[in-house]
Amino acid sequence: VQLQASGGGLVQAGRSLRLSCATPRSISSINTMGWYRQAPGKQRELVASMTRDSRINYADSVKGRFTISRDSAENTVYLQMNSLQPEDTAVYYCNARLLRLGGVSDFWGQGTQVTVSS
Repeated sequence: VQLQASGGGLVQAGRSLRLSCATPRSISSINTMGWYRQAPGKQRELVASMTRDSRINYADSVKGRFTISRDSAENTVYLQMNSLQPEDTAVYYCNARLLRLGGVSDFWGQGTQVTVSS
């Protein structure tokens, strides 16, 4: 599964950004799509995910500020990030997870940098 992430940038604290993750594959055929992030010196962590049947999960640190959504016609998943804080600074990765016989397959986009200044 090819994933193309975009939308990162440098913003001041309190502002918003919207990340996009586009794929040539029908997202309706993907079990779960999500966004992860990795800050310098830290492990990659889940930010938000959405299953094919629209079950959504958020990290506690972003609940109420970030919203994951999808446009099935465009095969694109979005992450709307509001009220950004310096601790949200990280490289954000789009993920597609397929459930197959025998296991799980994860696919990753190239990452997009989000930097929030105080």
